[in-house]
Amino acid sequence: MGNKTKAVCIGGLRMGAGAPISVQSMTNTYTGDVEATVAQIEQLAQAGCEVVRMAVNDAAAAAAVREIRARVPKLPLVADVHFDYRLAIAAMENGIDKIRFNPGNIGSEANVQALVSCAKMHHVPIRIGVNAGSLDRALLARYGAPVPAALAESALGHVRILERAGFSDIVISAKVSSVPETVATYRLLAKACAYPLHVGVTEAGGGELAIIKSAVGIGALLLDGIGDTIRVTLTADPVEEIYAAKKILKAAGLRKEGVNLIACPT
Repeated sequence: MGNKTKAVCIGGLRMGAGAPISVQSMTNTYTGDVEATVAQIEQLAQAGCEVVRMAVNDAAAAAAVREIRARVPKLPLVADVHFDYRLAIAAMENGIDKIRFNPGNIGSEANVQALVSCAKMHHVPIRIGVNAGSLDRALLARYGAPVPAALAESALGHVRILERAGFSDIVISAKVSSVPETVATYRLLAKACAYPLHVGVTEAGGGELAIIKSAVGIGALLLDGIGDTIRVTLTADPVEEIYAAKKILKAAGLRKEGVNLIACPT
């Protein structure tokens, strides 16, 4: 349950430091469409989702955060932003609870400092999310492939950028489609730092195989005591991600809700 990690607060939700492992999903609507996005967030909340991430990929989406936040007052909301730090700042000013961003993607240290200053002002944590498909070229050249050591080094390098700017409300994720490499990467990160870890297997796909991959990867880490929040990534209705995640937590002995059926051969 992340007992060795530090506590980070996302809105009213406490993550890390032994807090219950939270379940996340991500909307697949256009965030600028407030009606569609709020409707999907409400469906996710009814299914038991505890943190919802939204893509903030243009100015209209960043502006929509204010109304979405007003209409979904309790559920922690995360803005998924790539490259344009100004969209992250706009989302924070409009009430977002957390930013998913890679500080290495936003250019100068001045841009990082502007982002960090806004995050501090609004008490917004930042999730660093590295992905095997978008690893830094220098690391790829050195390691020859997006191996676990390269992913861990990339994530920790981004952490140091934020730390140099005086920021430590950080959550880390490092996603790979290979289950063994996902598990190995998170084990390296758990040894190397005390920041909360967002655990998942990316590009898992859809259907039964995707759920099995997520169950094996996430479950192995949870049984190691690694992971503070989880997302099961499926190419399906996001609500299905919540049902699968809750079943994984239950199978790992970390949730007690519902009935546990035991099939006995006699």
